[in-house]
Amino acid sequence: MAFFTTKDGVQIFYKDWGPKEAQPIVFHHGWPLSADDWDTQMLYFLAHGFRVIAHDRRGHGRSTQTDTGNDMDTYVADLIEFTDHLNLKNAVHIGHSTGGGEVARYVARARPGRVAKAVLVGAVPPIMVRSDKNRKGTPIAAFDGLRSALAANRAQFYLDLASGPFYGFNREDAKIYPGTIQNWWRQGMIGGAKAHYDCIAAFSETDFTEDLKAISVPTLVMHGDDDQIVPIADAAELSIKLLKHGELKVYKGYPHGMLTTHADVLNPDLLAFIKA
Repeated sequence: MAFFTTKDGVQIFYKDWGPKEAQPIVFHHGWPLSADDWDTQMLYFLAHGFRVIAHDRRGHGRSTQTDTGNDMDTYVADLIEFTDHLNLKNAVHIGHSTGGGEVARYVARARPGRVAKAVLVGAVPPIMVRSDKNRKGTPIAAFDGLRSALAANRAQFYLDLASGPFYGFNREDAKIYPGTIQNWWRQGMIGGAKAHYDCIAAFSETDFTEDLKAISVPTLVMHGDDDQIVPIADAAELSIKLLKHGELKVYKGYPHGMLTTHADVLNPDLLAFIKA
């Protein structure tokens, strides 16, 4: 087990597998999960000769259960310290959901030579919450509902989310994987309740519009058109219009958690983009 300590004393857990001289791929997990959510991708890309790295965001997984600093700017500040510590260059950064927001902000701010390409999968940018400037977004009441459910009974809330809309298991004729549900619940419950509560605002209210405009590297946007957590019309279809060098791949009928349920399709698509 490896940990990196930030300047403010937070311990960040991470995995770093493969040849150190190989091109690095850095994976950024969604809320309220951990680096373990990327196990399938890490094994796949390790077998293809890459160096694969994934960390538990502060307050998540095995990292310090922080009660402050649970916001996107601090997440990215942690990441800048972390990637500097590992001296990562020419890296590919892949983010899912909240992790996609983290990737957008990090890549927009990264020093030249640090990043080769970026991938946003079911990602939250440009901004989720409805406002005068984002009239088609999700009403704040929906996110208030998430906060209320978390505070009332986090364990049951996480079980319900994983059993239903996250993986599309609430759809008729869906093939349900109990182990996948249990693994999602396990990852969520080892993180900190306060950090997870705060992170709802971080992923829903952070505006990534200027970050997307500032990204200069090739960026792949992947989204399922049956994503019930981050609706494609409010996310990928808007993000692609802001990116200088963006490519959009839409997956018909795929859910928010498609990296798990359809890894057999997404992993080769990711590999093709990285090698292109």
